[in-house]
Amino acid sequence: MLGPMRIPFLILTPACVLLGLGSAVRTSGNVNIFYLFLVFIGALSAHISVNTLNEYFDFKSGLDFKTKRTPFSGGSGTLPERPEKAYTGLITGLITFAVTAFIGFYFLYVRGLLLLPLGLVGLFIIFAYTIWIVNHPLLCLIAPGLGFGPLMVMGTDFVLTGGYSWTAFISSLIPFFLVSNLLLLNQFPDVDADRSIGRKHLPIVVGKRISTIIYGIFLLLTYVVIIVGVYFKYLPWACLTGLATAVIAVPTVVGIFRYSENIEKLTPYMGLNVIINIATPLLVAIGFFVG
Repeated sequence: MLGPMRIPFLILTPACVLLGLGSAVRTSGNVNIFYLFLVFIGALSAHISVNTLNEYFDFKSGLDFKTKRTPFSGGSGTLPERPEKAYTGLITGLITFAVTAFIGFYFLYVRGLLLLPLGLVGLFIIFAYTIWIVNHPLLCLIAPGLGFGPLMVMGTDFVLTGGYSWTAFISSLIPFFLVSNLLLLNQFPDVDADRSIGRKHLPIVVGKRISTIIYGIFLLLTYVVIIVGVYFKYLPWACLTGLATAVIAVPTVVGIFRYSENIEKLTPYMGLNVIINIATPLLVAIGFFVG
């Protein structure tokens, strides 16, 4: 059942965990390797779970048969081609959900109840994203960013340090804005199909033009966060290397604005958006270790 896991997109998880690790090294200097291994497995399981549950529910709703897939959106297409694997996909999603929850309970035991809010919100987003969150525009916009930003980055930092820090919070805002943008842009090709089954994400509710403006604002805020974090010394100066992706961010925004209604011409910019999402937190994470 590798298709519904969307293996190529799982690279986002180590990028965000590495950012949390960098934050933890910055604030404490000591890292428990066993804890790091467990938190990575938990984060990866969470990502696999939300992917496979999304594939299952999209298949059951009939959306997969209406969606025009691109390399970056519309699901893997595995279940429409092999419907007999739907149940296996559901079981995969539930097992990885359970793995994430079990690891979360372990860290509640060793690190304390202050971790509980992050864990509960994370589990809720995993299970509710496709069946409920996608019908609420603002929640649909920020839920992916919350999952990979404050929940994954701050969660990693908390597990490794035993507490919360401004460094972890500021670092978590980078994937918060980027991953919110990632899912926002990936909804553009699916507007008609999603509308047909009653979904209400932003490109449906406010249109692609306004959604593109929101995309640009979120992208700008990503770089503002890096600069502000360095200015106030929550991030080391070397984290400014994260600004390097602005070189492709600017033409990406321009391209999205020009081709928001032309999926074929929009697709290359969706690819650039993926690069921005992976490279920016990686560069900032490297900045923690260098600076």
